[in-house]
Amino acid sequence: MLIFLVFSILLIFAIYSFSKIKRKIAAPFPSHWHKILLDKVLFYRELSKSDQQVFQKRMMLFLSEVNIDGVSIDVEELDEILISASAVIPVFGFKTWYYNNLSGIILYPDTFNENLQFKNEGKSRRILGMVGTGRFEKQMILSKKALHKAFSNDTDKHNTPVHEFVHLVDKMDGATDGIPEQLLGRDYIKPWLELMHDEMKAINNDQSDIRKYALTNEAEFFAVVSEYFFERPKLFKRKHPELYEILQLCFQQNPAKRN
Repeated sequence: MLIFLVFSILLIFAIYSFSKIKRKIAAPFPSHWHKILLDKVLFYRELSKSDQQVFQKRMMLFLSEVNIDGVSIDVEELDEILISASAVIPVFGFKTWYYNNLSGIILYPDTFNENLQFKNEGKSRRILGMVGTGRFEKQMILSKKALHKAFSNDTDKHNTPVHEFVHLVDKMDGATDGIPEQLLGRDYIKPWLELMHDEMKAINNDQSDIRKYALTNEAEFFAVVSEYFFERPKLFKRKHPELYEILQLCFQQNPAKRN
């Protein structure tokens, strides 16, 4: 009995110690980042002051949890700001969120191919970002050029890092399939699939302003329309009210209401 009690205490202590290691203490938010965010990130700029402070804390928490490494480039301060902001944007509607399916981000200087090569020239170098699988499980690979371009134009309905983080949100239920079951709930899965396939037909017939990459598969459709939802929410709501409504429910956000 005594041995069991001692073992139980040691086990509790080990679990507690592991949780303390896993959940690192976030560093303070650098005050000069506020101006950079106002200048670069429209989503942040449109938040209230109190929500901006929450956003800042969520950024720092993310940076305490995920390693960012550069390949043939140095990871600069602006890279960290834009990556962590991209991570917070799709999950800002939830009070707490940990990307348990992400441990590191690998930043490449430019586009790369399916073999993660970026130095060769040619059409094979078309990938802007991807969520890793296999030996790159829990890793995200991003093009630095695509990262910065994502925040240089507020009207193009395109944001590569947000796209990739939406894939991670989608993957939380175990599959990157365009059906975020944990967020939508069973009652909304059928309406979501019907909306998705109807819109895919419209895109294929050139009757939609959603970019054609959404036709790749259901997972890419979800990520592409989510980019649109966060980048141009008012336009998206006007042109695609049903899609907007279900994404609003999914992400627990109503970005079209912000100034």
